[in-house]
Amino acid sequence: MSEHTGLSEGDFGVLDRLVQFGNGTLRQQELADSMDWDKSRLSHHLTRMEKRGLVLRKPSDTERGVEVTITSAGKSVLEDALPIVSKAIREHFLDQLTDQDIESITKLSARTRNRT
Repeated sequence: MSEHTGLSEGDFGVLDRLVQFGNGTLRQQELADSMDWDKSRLSHHLTRMEKRGLVLRKPSDTERGVEVTITSAGKSVLEDALPIVSKAIREHFLDQLTDQDIESITKLSARTRNRT
């Protein structure tokens, strides 16, 4: 992915979570928790991403803390990366599954879904 898009796995994780979990904006602590990163690691990473124009940080208007927002440049790079990530998931994971693997996953998914 990096050689095709310029995004590291961490970059992709940040941008994808901002869109998937926060509709483009998340509190920095929520983002850190979702990535299982400590606050310092995320802060340093976001500084590098800000310099590249992928995200913006600002103090939260409603709560203590900082809000992280994906920029239009960040959205564009993420959109370019999604087909590459999807292809890699298919090639390195999904295409490796046997019919028995798929059956087991389907049964497990149904069992888990029925518990909720």
